[in-house]
Parts: sequence; structure tokens; C-alpha cells
Amino acid sequence: MSAQPACRRIVVGITGASGSAYGIRLLEMLRLVPGVEKHLIISRSARQTLQLETSVSLEEAEALADVVHSSTDIGAAISSGSFRVHAMVVAPCSIKTMSNLAWGNTGELIARAADVALKERRRVVLMLRETPLHAGHIESMLRVTQAGAIVFPPVPAFYNRPQSVADIVDHSVMRCLDLIDVECEAAPRWRETSRRLLAARSATHSTGITA
Repeated sequence: MSAQPACRRIVVGITGASGSAYGIRLLEMLRLVPGVEKHLIISRSARQTLQLETSVSLEEAEALADVVHSSTDIGAAISSGSFRVHAMVVAPCSIKTMSNLAWGNTGELIARAADVALKERRRVVLMLRETPLHAGHIESMLRVTQAGAIVFPPVPAFYNRPQSVADIVDHSVMRCLDLIDVECEAAPRWRETSRRLLAARSATHSTGITA
């Protein structure tokens, strides 16, 4: 009987949709969680979006991960179901990536890795970034949901009275981590006080989004 992996492997895909800060902050939060091995895929389009939206360089983003995979490397370890991972999050997730996953078009690694995770009955969360939606988008959302993925548009919460864009990002990313059973208290919860909220808010945000 094979031994279990020594740590939880979590795959993070960053696509070219607006919202690169979500993927970067997700990686930052995962660094605070012991026993997590972070695998990162940054799509070709995401490299441009990252430059436009944040002050984080590609090298700095990749340094937040333990393993970096090329988006064109279909032979990467995470493209096989025999390589066990705990979960995968696509943050942000473009309509193109979600549609590729919905219709089985797995010609690049983000969609391939997510498809593999779904067939192995692993948790996949898509932080979808698009509005408004037409019928084709909604049909793709239905198909990926039926396949087992969780479509999680990062809709801001305001009951916690966010003081900055960074606060809004933190809350959405924390809620995303909840969905893959990873605890990281980074924002107030409804009628709860986060034990590590003050420490998290005072920590440096690499996203370059503070206002």
C-alpha cells in the first residue's frame, strides 16, 4: 500500500482574466499554512495582466510557489491523476479557461490539471471573473458544476466594512480557501472575530493593491 504524500499539494492556476491579485494573495496566504506544497501555473495571458494590474513581477509571483509549471507543459506531473493533489484553485478564472474545462478542451495545462482533478474527484474552485453573463457562459458554468467544480465568483462582502481593496481581496481568498478545507483567518467572518485578523491585515501585501 503506497504512502500518503508528506504534505498537501495545492495547484494554483492564474489566467489572463482581470483579478491577478486574487491568485497572488492566494499564494501568499498558503505560505502561512504549514504542510502545503504549492504548484503554480501562470497562463501566457496572465503574464500581461499581472504586469498591468499589480506591482508584482513574474519572478516574484513564481517565487511564492514551491513548484512552477509552464502552461504549455502537458506532460507536467499535475497533468496525471496518479500524481495526488489535495485541490486546485484557478484564481482568477477566465471564461475561456472555464469553457475549455466545461467542454473537455484540455490543450493547455491549467484546463488539463483541473480536468484531471475533477476526474479523480478532487476539489476544484474557479474564481470566475466576468460580468454580465450571456447564456453560453451560464451553460458552461452549469456544465463544470455538474462535473464537480465549484464556480466561485469573488463577489465582495461589505458586512465586514472593508477599508481597502486589499481587505476585499483577502475576504474572497479566505472564503475560497474554506472551500478546499484550508484554514487561514485573514478577514472578519459574519458574527465572528478572526483570531489572526489584525496580524494578517498588518502583514505586507505583495499585490501592490492597498487602497
